[in-house]
Amino acid sequence: MCGIFGYCNYMIEKSREEILETLTEGLSRLEYRGYDSTGVAVDGDVDGSTLIIKKPGKVAQLKEEIQSTLNFKENNPEFISHAAIAHTRWATHGEPSVRNSHPQRSDINNEFVVVHNGIITNYRELKTLLLKKGAVFESDTDTECIAKLFKLFYDTNLANGIELDFNALTKEVLSELDGSYGLLCRSSHYPGEVIATRKGSPLLIGVKSEKKLKVDFVDVEFTEENEQESELQKLQKMSKHVAQDEEKVYFASLVNNNSAGNLRYSQSRAFLSEDGIPIPIEFFISSDASSVIKHTKKVLFLEDNDVAHIYDGELHIHRFKPKQDGEKVTRPIQTLELELAQIMKGDYNHFMQKEISEQPESTLNTMRGRLDFVNKTVKLGGLTNWLPTIRRARRLLMIACGTSYHSCLATRQIFEELSEIPVSIELASDFLDRKAPVFRDDVCIFVSQSGETADSMLALKHCLERGALTVGIVNTVGSSISRTTHCGVHINAGPEIGVASTKAYTSQYIALVMLALSLSEDRLSCLKKRQTIISDLQHIPEQIKAVLNLETQIKKICEKLQNEKSMLLLGRGYQYASALEGALKIKEISYMHSEGILAGELKHGVLALVDEDLPIIALGTRDALFPKVVSSIEQVIARKGKPIVICNKDDEYWITKKSNQPEIELIEVPHTSDCLQGLLNIIPLQLISYWLAVNKGYDVDFPRNLAKSVTVE
Repeated sequence: MCGIFGYCNYMIEKSREEILETLTEGLSRLEYRGYDSTGVAVDGDVDGSTLIIKKPGKVAQLKEEIQSTLNFKENNPEFISHAAIAHTRWATHGEPSVRNSHPQRSDINNEFVVVHNGIITNYRELKTLLLKKGAVFESDTDTECIAKLFKLFYDTNLANGIELDFNALTKEVLSELDGSYGLLCRSSHYPGEVIATRKGSPLLIGVKSEKKLKVDFVDVEFTEENEQESELQKLQKMSKHVAQDEEKVYFASLVNNNSAGNLRYSQSRAFLSEDGIPIPIEFFISSDASSVIKHTKKVLFLEDNDVAHIYDGELHIHRFKPKQDGEKVTRPIQTLELELAQIMKGDYNHFMQKEISEQPESTLNTMRGRLDFVNKTVKLGGLTNWLPTIRRARRLLMIACGTSYHSCLATRQIFEELSEIPVSIELASDFLDRKAPVFRDDVCIFVSQSGETADSMLALKHCLERGALTVGIVNTVGSSISRTTHCGVHINAGPEIGVASTKAYTSQYIALVMLALSLSEDRLSCLKKRQTIISDLQHIPEQIKAVLNLETQIKKICEKLQNEKSMLLLGRGYQYASALEGALKIKEISYMHSEGILAGELKHGVLALVDEDLPIIALGTRDALFPKVVSSIEQVIARKGKPIVICNKDDEYWITKKSNQPEIELIEVPHTSDCLQGLLNIIPLQLISYWLAVNKGYDVDFPRNLAKSVTVE
């Protein structure tokens, strides 16, 4: 996940070295998010110029690059007013490299410089327009289009005799962007100023001053209603012309110059000066409170379509969209009194609860920039050059521990179905104990949330020594597994603080499915299946949201199970992994003995345990094995068992069954492709484990005897 950090000082003298230290320290606090390259942009040696320093790799390497590029002993100018921006990038468009790192620039003179989180979905159309206007692109990123749009709009307006302020210019640029973004922009044409805006990607602004602010909020500045309507019409007109006639540019009449000027020279009440003397002040802009809390606890959170304009020691917030009825006209400046861990926890009682609830976003982030739902294609940048070799593999070895092992098991069948390559699933510790044979034409896939698991690392060393190609599927960028494997995929689930892995599991699951899809893209016989899976992946985040809405029902079920000592979970086919993972979560968090059972093996011994007192959760969603699963559940019911059945919503079979036997409990989840159903079925099991533990008063985030990253054998 990308990280944004910006710093502005006004009437507070700072050396270039101090500014760069503030930037790199802010980036260091964003490292947990995952990234592959870094960069900063500060004032250059020539008045109004911009100095950009970028480096693939970690923040520590960026610091080394800064030290080798700049000689602070001989050249360390002081700035009484300054605007700087910085970024940690997780690659979506273009491989990790200097030219693809952020900040991205508008031209060789660095007139406009941008850092950006998110995806610009119409960047291809924008790039076509900009190329026809003479722009020369230096990177493969979508972000570069934003910087070049700033310059194109600025130059065009200037040629027509219009000098727009930075805010008005930004509105022109935003009118052409589709997708999600959190972005900062600085420009040599607007020294000491910075623009911060967001749409679907978080941004906050920390405020630090010795003097107390006049008010604890910032006014949102709107244009007059008639001007808003006129401006909106012009925006729509311009967008239409840009799309239909790229040789015509209708920028000059977009914003009324007088109204733009009024906005530029208005004064924000929070920053009113006394006796005309400016207030010395600092602003810290970030995508996460973790990088701001060291400097200040006074924080303002931007909302979607806010345009924050910082200049002359003031923060102004404008709206890109017209004012709606009931819309707030201020943004509060909040005081963060909590510890950093508590801030990150937000309104949730536990990190595990927060991380379960984040899965609609984390699964979307795993797919973002990789799945093209329109053209039904998959692009995993870290594997592009290695896919032909992987397709020629003698077999695939999937090696992992714990929850990561279950994600491998959950996707093994779709790998075999789509690629027709034999797949072997291995627990890393057992793999090492057996000193399992590995051949040069094997491909070994290592799956780990932390990327530091000791057993997996030793197994990786074993495979490398035998000449096998190794692939890493990890959450932590720069981890040992991500550095040591030949190639891989970062799952981009975001930080997972709770020891019991939840959102990392679903993101690993999706990453592995995408890998299976990539391996089969040259097989015509799999085309229809692939397209169906890709279409269904698009709906997974919203379907997870629907399952999360069942939490109240699940909480009541857990209250009934409060005094139970043991539990069985039944699954078959794709859902066997869900049964194992659900049982593991219940063991980890609630300390209740639980076992995941392959439903087909029920009659070979396990059935002896079944009676009216044993809680049983059965995974009875629809797929090719549904009749066999139903048969197993019927055997449980015949022994007076009272199963809790996870089934598809409005499934007539289970609705009829419950009407005849009310003691059966149904948890209804949406239906999706067979290979993806486990993504939805696991959510109720995560919630069951959570509420069983909470009801018993256990520390959910830190279960006894367990650690987040197991770095010992």
